[in-house]
Amino acid sequence: MKIKKGFDLKNVCNEYVIVAYGKENIDFTKIISLNESAAYLWNKVKDTEFEAEQLAQLLLDEYEVDAETALNDARDIMKSWKEAGLTE
Repeated sequence: MKIKKGFDLKNVCNEYVIVAYGKENIDFTKIISLNESAAYLWNKVKDTEFEAEQLAQLLLDEYEVDAETALNDARDIMKSWKEAGLTE
């Protein structure tokens, strides 16, 4: 999986928000916000191919969490990014 071109993560008033640029990505009907851990993962993988196991390892490296929880959270994040049209 890879984050599509045309999306940037911005910190707006202490909130992490995905900003779209380019005509093909602009959808003014929704705002996509990320929590701190999802924003951390976004910044780590924004220009690379990634799988759930890689995201889980990043979570394990950064947060005090067990491996099963990290993998489940990574899968959930990937699913939500895909449903929002942020990945390909």
